[in-house]
Amino acid sequence: MEPGQDAALAGPDHGPDARVRAAIDRLTKQVPLVDRLGQLFAEAGHRLYLVGGTVRDAILGELGQDLDFTTSARPDEIERLLRTVTKTVWTVGREFGTIGGQVGDWQVEITTFRADSYEAESRKPVVEFGDSLDGDLIRRDFTVNAMALSLPDHRFIDPYGGLDDLAERRLRTPAEPEISFTDDPLRMLRAARFTARLGLLPNPQLIAAMTELRERLQIVSAERIREEFSKLLLTDRPRVGLDLLVRTGLADIFVPELPALRLERDEHHRHKDVYSHSLTVLEQAIDLEKSRNHEPDLINRLAALLHDIGKPRTRRFEGGGKVTFHHHDVVGAKLARKRLKALRYAGDEINAVAKLIELHLRFHGYSDGEGGWTDSAVRRYVRDAGDQLERLHMLTRADCTTRNQAKATKLRRAYDELEWRIDELAQQEELDAMRPDLDGNQIMQILDIAPGREVGEAYKYLLELRIDNGPLGTERATQELQSWWQQRNS
Repeated sequence: MEPGQDAALAGPDHGPDARVRAAIDRLTKQVPLVDRLGQLFAEAGHRLYLVGGTVRDAILGELGQDLDFTTSARPDEIERLLRTVTKTVWTVGREFGTIGGQVGDWQVEITTFRADSYEAESRKPVVEFGDSLDGDLIRRDFTVNAMALSLPDHRFIDPYGGLDDLAERRLRTPAEPEISFTDDPLRMLRAARFTARLGLLPNPQLIAAMTELRERLQIVSAERIREEFSKLLLTDRPRVGLDLLVRTGLADIFVPELPALRLERDEHHRHKDVYSHSLTVLEQAIDLEKSRNHEPDLINRLAALLHDIGKPRTRRFEGGGKVTFHHHDVVGAKLARKRLKALRYAGDEINAVAKLIELHLRFHGYSDGEGGWTDSAVRRYVRDAGDQLERLHMLTRADCTTRNQAKATKLRRAYDELEWRIDELAQQEELDAMRPDLDGNQIMQILDIAPGREVGEAYKYLLELRIDNGPLGTERATQELQSWWQQRNS
């Protein structure tokens, strides 16, 4: 390093405390690659720093498989040096100054010192390469991500008090939040994610800036917003982050259906707080993921959060203080489909979430009847859920937020019975592959018809029989088909 190159960092850097030193020692022993790269870049006359979330997570003892570096080297030189340690190199981020690679178990990204910002109306950040670590760190999103480790000499650099903020659970920006969020409006969504993921409390200035600059989020592409929103939902505690987005008005910009759930109360008409209920359903859906040994599931969480977004449009006041939300499941499914499409979610994700929202009340329709679930009702439930059955189980269970313990116990037992019935019938009838007893070729052969609409109608008729009566067998199915065909054509 040239003399005085990082002089601006010297003041706040009084040397790492014992926990940081211990974290650095663990890191370098666990990942000798960091020193190897540091030596490689130093010998080539460049400075290299481990930086950002990698340093933060190492201090927290939560280091993953990703290693982020920043360097004085330009992208071409980064690529040349990285190729000396691995053949697996990717350059898709070259225009942003980033070269990546896979080195053993570690995914490495090395980026030239830079200072990205948005022009007033641009949807893409302007990339500017810098010449010092100081200029790079002050442009980082939050102080807890503006710590660095010089390599290979292991000097800990924390010019903006990120270590203290991490210890005190504070969320601040290195520069003034108005400058930081103007430079990159997506950081306002990252604030919500770090509030949720790390349990950090945003300071009043940061919250005020998020509120004041929320409209600037409109210049950020839907794809980038979607990715950040999904990362927030996939944290263990997304509620606090979502609530921050709603309180600051940011949610109104990209998912207005969520704040719309805060329905105004009428002194004569009472109903549960739909907004709080939806956040509680999300929390309970996450708990069910864990109890059922599932990985964090974006579709499950989107469905839980959005399952009641049809209620504001369907709310009706009736006599006696009654409030209804008829068909909010169907309306909500359409609204969710439209919103998720605008956020550029994948088609299969959109279809799955919409199906779950549309079906989330189906259990109550069946369970409210006399005598419990018939075999036919169980089959229809399984058929309609399709490959979303397990998620529908979780959503329906999570949707019970009543404080009435007797009612909650009754609903839980009713759903326990339904799942037991599904398992029982599945063992007998292969419910997960439910289809008619005759396929399309058999239908055409028996009825002596060519491919066309009539084959589809016959197939649907036999499927309904299968659902109502269980497996019929080839002989009876043939008789039923011939009888239906004769009546249809008479």
